[in-house]
Amino acid sequence: MSNSPSRVNLLDFDPAALEAFFVNMGEKPFRARQVLPWLHQRFCDDIGQMSDLSKAAREKLAAVAEIKPPRVLRDATANDGARKWLFAVENDTGAENAVEAVYLPEDDRGTLCISTQAGCMMDCAFCSTGRQGFNRNLSTGEIVGQLWVANRTLLAEGMNAPWIEAGRPPITNVVLMGMGEPLANFKNVVAALQLFLSDHAYGLSRRRVTLSTSGVTPMIDALRDACPVALAVSLHAPDDTLRDRLMPINRRHPLPELMAACRRYLDQAPRDFITFEYLLLADVNDAPAQAAALIELVRDVPCKFNLIPFNSFPDAPYQAPMRNRVLAFQRVLMDAGIITTIRKARGEDIDAACGQLAGQVHNRVRYRMSDVPRRAERYDDAREVAALSAPGERRRSSFQAKHPVA
Repeated sequence: MSNSPSRVNLLDFDPAALEAFFVNMGEKPFRARQVLPWLHQRFCDDIGQMSDLSKAAREKLAAVAEIKPPRVLRDATANDGARKWLFAVENDTGAENAVEAVYLPEDDRGTLCISTQAGCMMDCAFCSTGRQGFNRNLSTGEIVGQLWVANRTLLAEGMNAPWIEAGRPPITNVVLMGMGEPLANFKNVVAALQLFLSDHAYGLSRRRVTLSTSGVTPMIDALRDACPVALAVSLHAPDDTLRDRLMPINRRHPLPELMAACRRYLDQAPRDFITFEYLLLADVNDAPAQAAALIELVRDVPCKFNLIPFNSFPDAPYQAPMRNRVLAFQRVLMDAGIITTIRKARGEDIDAACGQLAGQVHNRVRYRMSDVPRRAERYDDAREVAALSAPGERRRSSFQAKHPVA
C-alpha cells in the first residue's frame, strides 16, 4: 500500500462514485464492477493483484489511486470473545485521533459496531465518547475501512463459520453505534451504506445494517429518502424534561417531533418497527412509572425496546440499576405487548461495551449540544446539522452566531 497523499483512496468511493471516477480517467464505467469485488470481497490491498484488469489499466490506476484502510493501533480481545480495534485517523493538522470498532461474535452471526466520527458533539450525559469532544467526521474510506480490516483480519486468522464456508465474509451484520452521531456525517455515512448494501461490495441486506441516532430528525427523513436501513433510536427518557438533561439534542428536536419522524421513516424502512434503545440509569430513568410513560409515548409507533443497563466508565456520574429493577422495567413494557429485550454486556473488560467507547480525540470545537438553550429554535434546515460537524469547518452556524459560547 502506498501512502502518497496525491493519490485518492479507493475505499472512499461508493459504487456510483467509483464509476464516475473511472469515466473521468477515460475508462469504461464497468471498471467499477471489476474493482469493487477486489476491494470489498477479496479485501485486496494491492492494485497490482487485480488480475482481471489489464497490466496497463492496473498501472494507470495505481498512478492515481491507492487502497488505504485505517491503521490499527491496538487490537484487544475480551474474555467473552468480543474484540476491539483502535484505529488511527489523522486530522487536517497532522495530529492523530483514534476511533474504535467492536466485533461481537455469535454462533449464527458476526456483528461489527463501527464509528462514524472522531469524537461526538451530541454531549450525552451518560456517554464516554461525548466527554472527549469532537474533532471531525470520518471519511467514507475510514468508515468502510473498519469493516474492511475486520473481515480481512478474521479471514487471515482462519475463522470458520457456516456462512464463511458458503462464501460470505465473517461480518454478517453492521451496526453504526460506535463513536459519533452517524446522521451528523450524512454524506459519508450514506456512501458507506451504499457499499455495505451493494452486491458488488459487501452484499448485506438492509435488515442486517442498523443505524443508531440520538434523534436528528431532519436527517432521519433524509435517510429514509436516500438509503433506508434498520433504524435504532437512542431514547433514554420518557419525557422532554429528563431527555433535555440527558441528551441535549432533545432541546432542538423534542420527543413529539422525534416520534413523528419515526412514523414517517417506517414508510420506507426494511423492518416494520423502530428499535428504541433505552439506557437504564439507577434512580434516574428506571422507575416503573417511567416505563408506563414510555408506553404512552410510543403508542403510535410500531417498535421494540432494547434495554441497556448502564456500563460504567472512569468518573461516570451514573450507576447501573439493580437486576430486579431492570426486570421490573422490562415487565411493564412486555405486559403492554411491546417486545423488550435486555442487552447483554459484551467486552466490559476491554471497555468495549455500549457507552464505553472513547478512542483518542483532539477536541477542536468549543460548541456542544449542551450549549443549546432549552427549547431553542430548530435548525434552519437539515444542512445546519452538517455545518456543525463538517471536517475543517471554520464558519459558525447561524445558531452559534446567535448564541456564542464564552
